[in-house]
Amino acid sequence: MIFKKRTFHGMEPERTAGDQPAELERRVAHGLAVTPGLDAADVIVICTGNTIMLSGHVATQAECARAEEAARLTEGVAEVVNRIEAAEVRQN
Repeated sequence: MIFKKRTFHGMEPERTAGDQPAELERRVAHGLAVTPGLDAADVIVICTGNTIMLSGHVATQAECARAEEAARLTEGVAEVVNRIEAAEVRQN
């Protein structure tokens, strides 16, 4: 199988950040996935306009704060609603 680079009339397509909620969700989810010290496997990202809602579970309150900060730092995010639960809080 041969793979070749995608082109449009011989030119590489221009990559722009979309304004669609799915694109913003994707960027936030990617940011969470690559944030050091955060296991975001059980975090759900939902976008409404430019507001991001985070829900799900993480191990510690520190991870919860890291997730919120990573979402806030994503270009295009105006507000973050953090509903992530930390396991250390649920046990007590």
